[in-house]
Amino acid sequence: MSGEPALPREVLGLLVVGAGFSGIAMAIRARAAGIGPLLVIEKAEAVGGTWRENTYPGAACDVPSHLYSLSFAPKADWTRSYARQPEIAAYMRDVVAREGLGPYLHLSTAFLGAAWDEAEGLWRVETSRGMLRARAIASGMGFLHHPGFPPIPGRESFAGTQFHSATWDHGCDLKAKRIGVIGTGASAIQFVPQIAPLASHLTLFQRSPPWIVPRGDRPVAAWRRALYRHLPAARRLERARLFWLNEVRALAGFTRVSTLTGLAEKLARHHLFKSVPDRALRTKLRPNYRLGCKRVLISDDYYPTLQRANVAVETVPIRAITPTGVVMEDGTGHALDVLIFATGFDVAASLPRAAIVGRDGLSLAEAWADGAGAHQGISVAGFPNLFLLLGPNTALGHNSMLLMLEAQVQHVLDCLAALGAAGARAIEVRPEAQARFLDGIRARLDTSIWQQGGCTSWYLDADGRNSVNWPGSVLAYLRSARRARPEDYSLR
Repeated sequence: MSGEPALPREVLGLLVVGAGFSGIAMAIRARAAGIGPLLVIEKAEAVGGTWRENTYPGAACDVPSHLYSLSFAPKADWTRSYARQPEIAAYMRDVVAREGLGPYLHLSTAFLGAAWDEAEGLWRVETSRGMLRARAIASGMGFLHHPGFPPIPGRESFAGTQFHSATWDHGCDLKAKRIGVIGTGASAIQFVPQIAPLASHLTLFQRSPPWIVPRGDRPVAAWRRALYRHLPAARRLERARLFWLNEVRALAGFTRVSTLTGLAEKLARHHLFKSVPDRALRTKLRPNYRLGCKRVLISDDYYPTLQRANVAVETVPIRAITPTGVVMEDGTGHALDVLIFATGFDVAASLPRAAIVGRDGLSLAEAWADGAGAHQGISVAGFPNLFLLLGPNTALGHNSMLLMLEAQVQHVLDCLAALGAAGARAIEVRPEAQARFLDGIRARLDTSIWQQGGCTSWYLDADGRNSVNWPGSVLAYLRSARRARPEDYSLR
C-alpha cells in the first residue's frame, strides 16, 4: 500500500492527471480560480514527470533556465544558463511545496481509464487505487514517457547489461567497459560525453547525424543571481530577452524551409568544421537533410568527445544484436559489455487512447483512428469536459514548451468558467471548430520543415502524419489558443 490517504468519494470539480509541469501548473491556477474540489493523481512516488524519470548522466534542458520556469512561480537563482536535471526536479518540488499542493496530491496513483457518464454529466475514472468521479479532467500525462526501441532482431538475446537512456541503470558500473550506444538524439549528445571517459571503448551507432549548434552553457555568476533575486524586473527583462531570441528562430527555418534555413545551416556546418578537423569523421557527422527537419541539438562537448581515441562512430546499418554485441549489415561485429538505447520515445503509446471513452461510447482510439488531433491541441469533439495539456500538435522546436502550456491552462480555465457561469453540466468543442482548426494546421504542416526537409523523424507517424509539432511561432499559438472562444464550444 502506498501510504496515500483514501481517494475522495465526493464528485471532483477537476481531476488533474499527472504531476509534471502540466499537472502542477494546472493545479496551481485552478486552485487560484476557486475550482474544486480539486485532486491531482500521479502514477509515480514523486512529482516531476520527465524531470523525475530522466536521470541519465548530463541530463539538462536545452531551453535557457529563465524560460524554463513557470511565469507565476519564477526562480531567480538558477545556477547555470541551461539548468540540469537535478536543479529542475528540485525547482518543481519547491513549487509544489511553496504553493501548498500537498493536500491535493495523490502519488502512486495511476490513471487506468475514464468513461463519460452522460446521465450524470461526469467522468467515472478508474485508478490503480480505486474509482473517482469528476466533472472535468485535465490530462497532463504528456507524450514522452514510453521509451521507444528500434525493431532490431535479437535485442532480447544480449547477454550483457542493456537499458534505455530514459530508465538509466545507475547500478551498472561503466568503468573499463565496452559500451555501445544506439541513437544520436538529444539524450545521446548529453550522456555520451559524460560516460566516454569511463569506457575502455565506446561505439556510437549512428543512423543519421543531427544538426548541432553551440550551447554556450556556463555558470550564472553570484552577482547576477543576487540581481535577479533583489530586482525582479531584471529577471523579467532577461526572460523577455531569451523569449525573443528563441522566437526569431521560428522564422529562421525551424518551422519551414526559407532563405534563412540556408544561413542557419551554413553556421551549423561552420561549427562542425571548426570542431572536427578530421575530414572522414566530419563527413560522417554532416547531415544530409535540412536543418530543423529533426530536432536541432545544442552541445559544446559532443563533437570533442567523438574525437577521443576510445570512441568510434559506426554508420553501417545494424543487422542484429547478438549475445555478445552487435553485427552490422556488412558482416562486421562489435563486442560489447553494455548496450544503451538512446532511441527516444514511443509517442503513439504515450497518448491516452482506448482507456478514455467519451460521449455515445466513442473511444479516443476511434476518434484518432486517422491520427491524433485536438482543437488547439486541447479539446476533442465527443469528449465533454476533457482537456489535454501539451496535447497533439503543440510541441516546439525553437522555444519553451512551458509558454505553450501556460496558454493551454488559461484556455482550460476559460472553459471551466463558462461552464460554471452558465450552470451547465458539459462543455464540448464543436466538431466544425475542431475541423477548421485541424485543417488549418495540417495545411501548414504539409509545407513545414518536418515534411519538406528530407528526413524521417519521431514527429511523423507510420502514415507520415505529424501529430506532434506546432507549425508556427509561440506568439501565433498564444493568439490562437490562450482564450477559449465561446463560439467554438457548445454548453449542455
